[in-house]
Amino acid sequence: MRASDLAYTRLRQEIVLGRLSPGAPLAEVEQSDRLGVSRTPLREALRRLEAEGLAVVGKGRTYRVSTISPDDVRHLFELREALECQAARLAAQRREPDVFRRLAERFAEAAALLSPGDPDHTTYYGLVAELDTALDEAMGSPALQRALTALRSQVARARRLSRDDHSRLVQAAQEHRLIAEAVADGDGTLAAQATAIHLRASLTAILTALTGRGPHESAAVLVRPTTPAKEAAVR
Repeated sequence: MRASDLAYTRLRQEIVLGRLSPGAPLAEVEQSDRLGVSRTPLREALRRLEAEGLAVVGKGRTYRVSTISPDDVRHLFELREALECQAARLAAQRREPDVFRRLAERFAEAAALLSPGDPDHTTYYGLVAELDTALDEAMGSPALQRALTALRSQVARARRLSRDDHSRLVQAAQEHRLIAEAVADGDGTLAAQATAIHLRASLTAILTALTGRGPHESAAVLVRPTTPAKEAAVR
């Protein structure tokens, strides 16, 4: 791995996991020494983080970790809903059904992954990342995938800053299961609707954790599944 990639990966992980707090300085000399890389590859890593919105340039051209406000989260999710719902529609049209059926089965048992021995929920979020990757591959849209990749960095950070809630994660696992099932069945409309339900519930949970209040608008969304069995599952 190149030195710049190493520095980028380490810093990005620390920012997303909240180990580098919003507003924390990213001084070149300090970070170079800490990460064991020279200042040139570190600058490249910092520019990549800036492009993703995870770092900003402050006074004296010194980088710092970007802040994230409740309004930032709302705006992120407005964009995320548009992109993720379209990704789900396309994936349902172009998918390999067995890939998503296996993911649905694993999400049905995902509550077992949320153990106290894994406080960062690394295994659970690894499964979520597998679903994201499967959707990206199935939808077959490089431009949409690039937009989603940058957006997901910010979303993952917002989720961590909100302090993960076990009951919400259990619920989210079942929402992911419904998305995977809809894609496996080739039902693009239901896949998009299930994605919207998941994103609005996630937004409510994050804003409640950050501010003590949910979003100004309801997280509910009307869904009309194509079969009675699916309607019961969504409810």
